[in-house]
Amino acid sequence: MKNLMLVAFCLLSLTGCASEYIIATNDGKMITTNEKPEVDEETDMLHYQDEEGRDQQIQKSEVKQMIER
Repeated sequence: MKNLMLVAFCLLSLTGCASEYIIATNDGKMITTNEKPEVDEETDMLHYQDEEGRDQQIQKSEVKQMIER
């Protein structure tokens, strides 16, 4: 019974994990993020955290495609 409860707890805790996103730019770069990027409508910039946890931004017009991984 304890094993079943442990498995259920582990599965429920995994549902809250963030997804990885890949941003493809117009010049061919592939940027991997740890969270879903957010668009600032006032500045037209896409804000994201890179793989090392640093805050980054890129012009929305420079983004060709964004894919959830």
